[in-house]
Order: sequence, then C-alpha cells, then structure tokens
Amino acid sequence: MTYPFCFLPYAGFSDLPCEVGLLESVEYLVEPREVRNFTHFSLEYIDQEGLPSRSNMYEPRFGGHQTLEEREQSFFAKNQTLHCGFVKGPPGFSSSGFDLDVKDKAYMNGCKIVVSSCIFGSSDFLRRPTSKKMSEYSKKNVCFVMFVDEQTLAKLSTEGHVPDDTGRIGLWRIVIVKNLPYEDMRRTGKVPKLLSHRLFPNSWYSIWLDSKMRLNTDPMLIIEYFLWRTKSEYAISNHYGRHCVWDEVLQNKRLDKYNHTAIDEQFTFYQSDGLTKFDPSDPNTPLPSYVPEGSFIVRAHTPISNLFSCLWFNEVNRFTSRDQLSFAYTYLKLRRMNPERPFYLNMFKDCERRALTKLFQHREAPPSPPIT
Repeated sequence: MTYPFCFLPYAGFSDLPCEVGLLESVEYLVEPREVRNFTHFSLEYIDQEGLPSRSNMYEPRFGGHQTLEEREQSFFAKNQTLHCGFVKGPPGFSSSGFDLDVKDKAYMNGCKIVVSSCIFGSSDFLRRPTSKKMSEYSKKNVCFVMFVDEQTLAKLSTEGHVPDDTGRIGLWRIVIVKNLPYEDMRRTGKVPKLLSHRLFPNSWYSIWLDSKMRLNTDPMLIIEYFLWRTKSEYAISNHYGRHCVWDEVLQNKRLDKYNHTAIDEQFTFYQSDGLTKFDPSDPNTPLPSYVPEGSFIVRAHTPISNLFSCLWFNEVNRFTSRDQLSFAYTYLKLRRMNPERPFYLNMFKDCERRALTKLFQHREAPPSPPIT
C-alpha cells in the first residue's frame, strides 16, 4: 500500500542547537500557583482482569485485553477506570511482566520529581547526566532512575559500570526489570517512557530521556522553562524533519522500521477515525507538527496528562511500537472528544532539545518484528 506525501516533503534537517532562555539558577525557583489549575477528574487503573467465560486460550497481557468499546470510552476526560499497563491476570496465572524489586518500588513511591531512562537488551551505552551541571537541590530532591534488564546490567558491568552500595552509577539509580512484558524491546521501552505516572505514582513531574542522550541541564530549570513558564502540563519537541504522519509512515516502511502490514493496518484505522494530513498553512492547526521527536518528554502528572499518556501507551500496545505514528491521532482524538476540557501541550522546537542534551548514536538497534 502506498500513500501520497503531505504538503511539505522531507527536506533534511539541521542538527544545530538553538538558544534556550533558561534561568541562571534554581536558587529562587518557586512553582507558580496557577500551574495547579488544570482540568481535574479522577483516574483509576485496571490492575487485574478476570478469566473470560468463553476463552480456553487466555493468557495474561501487560496491556490487558481492552475491547474497542472500552478503548473508545477511555478517551473521555472524566472520572473513570481504564487500561494503562501493569494488568495482572486472574489468580493462579503468571505475571504479565515488568517485575520490580520491592525495595525499588518503595524508593520510586517516594519520588516527587523524576528523570528516567531505560536500556533493554544491551541496546545502548550508559550516559550519565553531567553532574557538574546539576544543582545541589536537584541532586538531593530529584530521582534519577535508569531501568535496565539483567542482560544490560551484565553488559554494563563488563564496561566498568557497576552500581555502588546504594544501587547507583553516578546519579542514576539502577532499577532492574525482570520478566520483560514484550519480545519487542522497543515496545518494552515504551513502558517507562509513557507510563512514568504509573511507575512513580506519587510524583508531580517527570522528564523522560532516551538512552541515546546525556542530560546536560538541571531538571528543575527544564521544568520551569517548558512547563511553568508556558503554563503547560506536557511538553515534547517536534520532529526534526517530518511533520505529517503520512510522511512518517512512508519513512518507517522505507527504512523497514516495522512490519509493513501492521503499519498499514494501524494507519488505515486512524484515517477511518478522522486522522487528517498536517497542513502548515491552516491557522487552526492545533500543533506545529503532527510528528514528535519523542526522545525527550517533560510532564506534569496532571489528570489529563496522565490520561493522554495512558491512551498513547494503549495505542502502542494495540498497534505498532512506533509511537510517532500514534501521537497525533491520540492527541487529536482526545482533544476532539473533550472540547470543554483543554489539554495544555507545549510542542517545542527540536533545536531546543539539542541544546539541553548531548546526542549519541545507539549501540545497536534492537531487533524489530519481521518485515513483510
């Protein structure tokens, strides 16, 4: 199946950073009172499913067995209980995955502000945040958490990265994940990327950092710049070269990033449910781009921010692990179904992301599902 290009064809990109007007210090930083005045409602999460009455082939799934009707209803920003990962099967069934040590869970439950990343399948080197760029306040009050599997930890140990007595390598607190929920390491990586509010249930803010990047900026200055100053509850950069999902689909297939049939099924579904091409000439376009560069995300853990993260994860769980294909659809559908409940999303320039982090190449690409 082929698709026409969007309004702006891919024209390359600049890898240069641009100026970011950060505050000089965190010393007098105070959270603005109005940042708490976002949409309020209550979210609960399905943590266990019962055994279907007509199924003899049931097996637990980390994302659960969400029906299309449940999926549709979950897009309403209202008091609800929804699927959002970490779904256990009935009593007597094995774990659905992403198992953590009790001590690590206790530590994570105490985190209020989080910087997190992950390496699964030994797919990357360990990039430590630049300690001299971090304030003493952040070193004491921000949780820096790196999720790894046992294979990755063993590989890092051979390279001289061994956790100390507190479980840390530099600023990173190493958290070992056992029983990975998916064979596709990219999909497994979406758990800490998109579900930080589930992993850190008492946190107020979180920053996601892809393992290909090193953080060179104090996290409190990042939160102030991208969230507090713009009165936003979610911030993510636009893609450096593509702005339309049509082009992202073509690029994923051109580079064999995922099973072509699965991409076609997902994209056809989205078009049938109202996804349209990005038009930069339309003054009513709600975002500056429909394709994110999702390696750097800054979030306030507000109800609608948490809902968006659950919805986006559920799309990754249902369709392909290529989250750039589902971002715009999820955002636009959430917005369309809740016209009276705004979601304050700040899509910033990719050059700003490059100014705050140092970008490296991955060690190697995790294996993808076979191409058809």
